[in-house]
Amino acid sequence: MNHTPRADELVVAAWQPDGPLLDVPAALAALDAAAAEAAGRGARLLVCPELTLTGYDIAPRAADLAEPAGGPMARAVAGVAAEHGLAIAWSWPERDGEQVHIAAELVDRDGTVLARHRKAHLYGPDEAGAYVPGDGTPAVGEVDGFRVGLLVCYDVEFPEQVRMVALAGADLLACPTALMAPYDAVSTLIVPARAFENQMAVAYANRAGSEHDLTYTGLSCVVGPDGADLARADDRPGLVVGTLTSAALDDARRANTHLADRRPEVYGGLTR
Repeated sequence: MNHTPRADELVVAAWQPDGPLLDVPAALAALDAAAAEAAGRGARLLVCPELTLTGYDIAPRAADLAEPAGGPMARAVAGVAAEHGLAIAWSWPERDGEQVHIAAELVDRDGTVLARHRKAHLYGPDEAGAYVPGDGTPAVGEVDGFRVGLLVCYDVEFPEQVRMVALAGADLLACPTALMAPYDAVSTLIVPARAFENQMAVAYANRAGSEHDLTYTGLSCVVGPDGADLARADDRPGLVVGTLTSAALDDARRANTHLADRRPEVYGGLTR
């Protein structure tokens, strides 16, 4: 049964699928089922894993699979959002001329694009050989009165990048990811720390299972602005749902004043 959203809350689902790899129609069917489940559980925003419809471990074929913004995959995801009446944060290999990026997009429940981000921090030689990094400009859109920022996977491991999203006014960071073993600490330690130190919630959507030689950790989560879990998956496929409230944001920002206490004048060494 659908949950009637309150004006002071945003119900967020993080989707943790197991495959498929290199099968876009099957992945679209799985996304449609996940969106139906999320909407039925009251979610107004569904966050999906990195390279949602292609699978993550596609570097040798990334150029062939890449599509421009607004391409067939994007139109299909917009259709899923409109069909089920919830916003979706998802990721795909984006073609821009001769360049390919790992991109993420926030789509509103009517299919309107609210924000786009290109992954700024590429992980390892496979990504570096297949993709071009983005410029890190914060991308933030609004869902039900809550400001939602976008990053992708490795980006969240750089506190400077996350802080930029917080300074752009985000209440929630949506982060599609493909976190593999043995890096569980990213989900269990780093993601809660990023939420706590920036007084914003984080929805971190990973994969389950494996692709080729990669085994994913699962551990998708929705973490509140105080760093405490609102919902967390184990290593099995599924969907977890957490609720962010305006009151929780207000409480966290009163209790933790990191943003107000910043001293940018002493951070010049970060760019040297």
